[in-house]
Amino acid sequence: MTNTQILLAQRPTGLPDASTWNIVETEVPELQDGQLLIRSIYISLDPAMRGWLRDVRSYLPPVQIGEVMRAGAVGQVVASKHPDFAEGDYVNGWTGVQQYAISDGSMLYKVQKGLAPMPTYLSTLGMPGFTAFFGLLRVGKPVEGDTVLVSGAAGAVGSVVGQIAKLKGCRVVGIAGGPEKCKYIKETLGFDEAIDYKNENIVEAIKRTCPKGINVYFDNVGGEILEAALGRLAFGARVAICGAISQYNSTEIKGPANYLSLLVNRASMEGFVVIDYTKEYGTAAREMGTWMAEGKLKTKEFIVDGIENFPTALLRLFNGDKLGKLILKVGEEEL
Repeated sequence: MTNTQILLAQRPTGLPDASTWNIVETEVPELQDGQLLIRSIYISLDPAMRGWLRDVRSYLPPVQIGEVMRAGAVGQVVASKHPDFAEGDYVNGWTGVQQYAISDGSMLYKVQKGLAPMPTYLSTLGMPGFTAFFGLLRVGKPVEGDTVLVSGAAGAVGSVVGQIAKLKGCRVVGIAGGPEKCKYIKETLGFDEAIDYKNENIVEAIKRTCPKGINVYFDNVGGEILEAALGRLAFGARVAICGAISQYNSTEIKGPANYLSLLVNRASMEGFVVIDYTKEYGTAAREMGTWMAEGKLKTKEFIVDGIENFPTALLRLFNGDKLGKLILKVGEEEL
């Protein structure tokens, strides 16, 4: 059986390009006891992937030269010598950017086909949704009546953050790029206000839409937008640092200059990583699944077809050419 894999060829400077990757075909090895073979169907494309390409200390070790690119995926078990997984099971886990993956079952959990569309297990009922759920509720700690500002609001995480904040009785302002995305988060997702960072002065727009200050800022982008948000914090504000996509391809990463706003406003700024909440994923999935069934939580996926399109599809994360969760389709749900 032939397996198509995306390997890291060299570490990029700035945006990854074709030279960053090697697309290879290999033979799938025989299974050993305790292993299972997974046929990938949908692969998650996430901003964190750019960070994993850096040879620096982080919450996960960097992807090494010659290794399969790290990625979460949903797939089907096609052969198993593992006691907990049977042929035909659908699973979600860190299987990488490849058509087939051999796993020992660790960091892998079963999903039920038919309860939700399969791509949803990589978006709202997967890592992005869990990131939004725990980042907002455990780090942001919103209370009814709070003003919650979300950057990257039309993306996989930000769109869920804003909707959960509304469910908790907050006033929600989203920052997104372009009229289409701003219209989407207001008219479809129910945000109270939208800021178009591409066409507005971000400092003035935050001042206009958050006249009483920001109680919770959920940051997905870093850079100038984080700087502007810190300048408008309310007393006792909470800042949840989820990501900094505006900085991932920069050769000179800059931190906020006005961090003393945290001191003046007795505010807090805390970074978090969703894998710290792995044992509670079931709780988040059940609660968000209920909201989705009740029509209170909407999801949107942007799907690109073909594993060979991974290098160009990945760039959509950084140029904004997508709406919702970016997913690469590499196989059929039913064979």
